[in-house]
Amino acid sequence: MAVVYQVETHRNIRLVEEQIKEMSKMYLDIVSEIVEQGQEEGIIRKDLYLGLVKRFILGAVDEVINTWLHSGGKYDLVSMADPLVELFLKGIGNIGETDVTS
Repeated sequence: MAVVYQVETHRNIRLVEEQIKEMSKMYLDIVSEIVEQGQEEGIIRKDLYLGLVKRFILGAVDEVINTWLHSGGKYDLVSMADPLVELFLKGIGNIGETDVTS
């Protein structure tokens, strides 16, 4: 499904344009539900702009899939899932050790 999504969303074919929009909306809706559930459970901050979070997540997933496709599938795509989720949840910063405002 990831390969189909990746390939089809990067092609300019009008015949499948509506299907691509539907698939993109489906992915955005799934991400929204996950983020909202995480916010309710206190795992994800509530002060985040949901539209930006959705695009941040899907953009990262899209790039991981794209890189995998261009590598010819030289690594296990599924093995990237947990590190990607950890990156989403923990970020790249080391807040507390460095003052980001200076």
